Amino acid sequence: MGIGRSFALEYAQRGCDLVLTSRSEELLERLASEIRSTGRVDVQVCPADLSSPEGPEMVFGFCQDKGVRVTGLVHCAGFGYAGSFHSMPENVVREMVFVNMFAVTELTRLFLPDMIQQRRGSVITVASMAGLQGVAGLSLYAATKSFLLTFSEALHAEYSGKGIRALVVCPGYIMTSFHRRAGQDPSRSLLPVSAPEVVVRAVFRGLRHNRVRVYPCASDYMLAFLQRFTPRKLVLKIAARLAPL
Repeated sequence: MGIGRSFALEYAQRGCDLVLTSRSEELLERLASEIRSTGRVDVQVCPADLSSPEGPEMVFGFCQDKGVRVTGLVHCAGFGYAGSFHSMPENVVREMVFVNMFAVTELTRLFLPDMIQQRRGSVITVASMAGLQGVAGLSLYAATKSFLLTFSEALHAEYSGKGIRALVVCPGYIMTSFHRRAGQDPSRSLLPVSAPEVVVRAVFRGLRHNRVRVYPCASDYMLAFLQRFTPRKLVLKIAARLAPL
């Protein structure tokens, strides 16, 4: 859904074969059928639950069984929880850590060796503006996205000489079902709400220029830039104001 769907459509338009994965086989098959109808690329569907420890291994095993050599990973699965940290159910805490962090690191670890052998590949990770600082009411979500920022930057530095491009994108508010699940109301935000395609276009621009970090909108970039000159306590207050519950 959302950003993931937009990435799939864009890659298909560019002639790339795809392996799609998420928990919902029905949604995957619907998207796969839409892409296959164009006759451009091969699309395979791998239902997997990335909130479980076995999820990444299932995706990797699927690709091995099908003889798929992956040259690009797009990490865009993720969810948030808006509310006090102490009120988060235990299962939500565990699922968020697995989906937002563990699945990304494990999938990257599994697929990276073959990319290195081919001396080509890309690892695209969807983080968030929330990852630039702690966000009251989105504490764990912001922490998981901060992890993705530093992890992706380290990958960029470590593997750029091996033909691997690692890039992390930091969207602000994007019009997807994410906010409904998280319990947020983006209409109350002071920031603009963008379409998923804005994120995808920014990522491909970033890949062309071998960027490390990408901001989809000018407002995202400006907020990140201004943090350099703003006291941290004020940054936290502003972040809480811009992410209303």
